[in-house]
Amino acid sequence: MNRSRVRSDVLRIVDELLQCQMEGVFKFLEREENRGVDFQALLGKVMGLNELYFKERRRRTEDSYGLLTDGEMRFLARLLRFSFEYAANIEQERFPMPADVETKKVDVGGIPAEWQIVPGARRDRVLLYLHGGGFIMGSPNSHRLLTVALGEATGMRVLSVDYRLAPEHPYPASLEDCTTVYNWLLSTGIAPRNIVIAGDSAGGNLTLTTLIKLRDNGIPLPAGAVCLSPATDLAGADESFFENAETDPVLADVGLFWWVPAYLAGADPRDPLVSPVCADLRGLPPLLIHVSTSEMLYGASKRLAERAEAAGVAVTLEMWNDMPHVWHAFGLHYLKESKEAIARIGEFVKGLFD
Repeated sequence: MNRSRVRSDVLRIVDELLQCQMEGVFKFLEREENRGVDFQALLGKVMGLNELYFKERRRRTEDSYGLLTDGEMRFLARLLRFSFEYAANIEQERFPMPADVETKKVDVGGIPAEWQIVPGARRDRVLLYLHGGGFIMGSPNSHRLLTVALGEATGMRVLSVDYRLAPEHPYPASLEDCTTVYNWLLSTGIAPRNIVIAGDSAGGNLTLTTLIKLRDNGIPLPAGAVCLSPATDLAGADESFFENAETDPVLADVGLFWWVPAYLAGADPRDPLVSPVCADLRGLPPLLIHVSTSEMLYGASKRLAERAEAAGVAVTLEMWNDMPHVWHAFGLHYLKESKEAIARIGEFVKGLFD
């Protein structure tokens, strides 16, 4: 990342978040079971490999296999999850949810999920939310402030899915969980025309692949879908991926080179249920895609929108400048662009029912 090319207010938000996450890292390392780990050596290895990844512009997913051991990936995944949740809890303390927002955990055939119901939400309409986190971290808790805001903007009940995570549960575990929860919603009497699927980053990928899998299985599709900074191409990286690393303060420096291999565990990255940009998109419901021209996933998101339009899908691609990856969440209480984007999502979703 080139700090001189990132907006100062965005940098301030990201720096505060990273500081909070680092507090979580230190607390994680203080745990008895982690005290024997040479974290400095592992961190140096990850950062060195990350620098090499960008320097050599390793476009193929296959080039990142075997750089970390399975044990190293599992440890890093646990660490990132802990720090991610730690920062989310701090943020929820700073911005507590209104007392009249109802949250309720539910078990969907062994898959945890959470209902989030804002006052006035339509009981017969559900926003099925699939959180981001690179397929290795994230939860309904980590995204709760965002999903509640989306519930308010759309006037829908939100069901946030706590799908299984890699590397412990690689592909297709998370996709199976997401389709299972959708089918469960149908079994409870919710009509598909009253469901919208939404997700950010890895959750944006799962939003698209869930639609494709449902279509291929002959399951009635939802009214529409919303993808926030979606990961659409896990097979490789285009030129904008590397160029935009300089202006992506969220993804550029975290060592993401091992996330996709951890998720795929040898699966074909060109499988349409892995990389939706490779899929036949015909028959999908209306899509709204939000992406920043400054983030690393910009090029692939744009290509997905172009392929969807060519396939006859009613797709709306809305692009912002100078925003970080999934600015909807990172700037939720700080950036006017975040509020604007969430309002646009509300307009899109409500338009599906007009």
